[in-house]
Amino acid sequence: MTNNHESRTPSDRWPIRSAGSAPDARITLRSPAELADALPYMLGFHPTDSLVMVAVHGEGGRFGGRLRVGIPAATAEWEDTARQVAECLIRGSERRGCKPDGIVVFLCQEPRGEESGRRVMTRLRPLAQRIRLACGALDVPVLEALCLSAGRFWSYVCPDERCCPAEGSPLAAVGTSVMAAAATFAGLQVRGSLREIEGRLMPARGVGAAEMEAALDRAASALVPKILDGATREEVGAETLTLARSLMRRMTLAPPVEGGPHADDWDDALLGHDEAASLILGLQDREIRDIAAEWMEDEEAAPALRLWRALARRCVGAYGEHAAAPLTLAGWVSWSTGDEPTARIALGLALRADADYRFAQLLHHACNEGIDPEGLRQCLREERRRREPRRDNRPTDGRPPGRRVRTAPRRGTRRTAGSGQ
Repeated sequence: MTNNHESRTPSDRWPIRSAGSAPDARITLRSPAELADALPYMLGFHPTDSLVMVAVHGEGGRFGGRLRVGIPAATAEWEDTARQVAECLIRGSERRGCKPDGIVVFLCQEPRGEESGRRVMTRLRPLAQRIRLACGALDVPVLEALCLSAGRFWSYVCPDERCCPAEGSPLAAVGTSVMAAAATFAGLQVRGSLREIEGRLMPARGVGAAEMEAALDRAASALVPKILDGATREEVGAETLTLARSLMRRMTLAPPVEGGPHADDWDDALLGHDEAASLILGLQDREIRDIAAEWMEDEEAAPALRLWRALARRCVGAYGEHAAAPLTLAGWVSWSTGDEPTARIALGLALRADADYRFAQLLHHACNEGIDPEGLRQCLREERRRREPRRDNRPTDGRPPGRRVRTAPRRGTRRTAGSGQ
């Protein structure tokens, strides 16, 4: 097994290429400082409380696959986590035809309470060592391992005090480094922090959350009898789609105003609790959700994304599992429109809400594998063309739309209506 304490320092030339940029657009990184500055541009956001691993290929140090997971709070989980992430990244790279020649590791976590950044670095050192051992066991050395905390970074690999002093080195201010200028030129974007992106998708809290949960209770009580009756279930689907289109038009006609409230607050104000509740429950039907997934491009994409985010924030209390549908739709629209970082976050949250939600599983895997979403877009366009001429004159055979519906709560949470994978 490779002794990673004796492994070489990062290559003098580590070019990374922006997805979607010109084929010859490259950014060369030559030091731990430049690696630390590059991390948000590699991911598309500033990671918080995150373990990030990046595969490195070839003598030139070309960056390949990357992986991000949350840092487990329990140290007892660190060894299993290290083994799993090493196997996931290295075996995944092998399946795509190229085993990494090295790995770069980032541990990103802000201090807790009176803790200093240096103390965070010391506390996370055993996790970094476990990752290095796990990668070494698979014959792939960790070329660099950095801890980013409190605006500074430390190297767990570099012994040179001149470039990696014990007190850490300051991170470049956002947007001011040479890396930022080069990344902007190459078309790399940073969309805020992981916490900020997740915050746009997480359930609301406080008085508004209690009111929303009451609205969901009312909607569920009214909807369950209709869904159980095959004669009226198609009507529920049609009403859901009509309501969704109406709310999208409302958002299109009322965009956030300059200097006005935050965009998410503005969207929340446009959406009544009862409207949101009816739409959330209606989207649990798989066929209805699949039709909604067709609003993925052109002028429909932006209002659809705003609507799905707003609905995800309304899946509160006992209805948290229902967020899987709007979160998956938000992830799909983000991916379809080229925002892969946000897509991965939204799809990850969908699986956190419901680990068995099949549509989210498939999209999450495809997005992480770098599959072109155009194939799915073409399928949805074709399905829309086949369905729309007969939308108002569909034959009914008594079979309700969709193929799976949940009419009882999972794990004894609360009465609920609808489900889909």
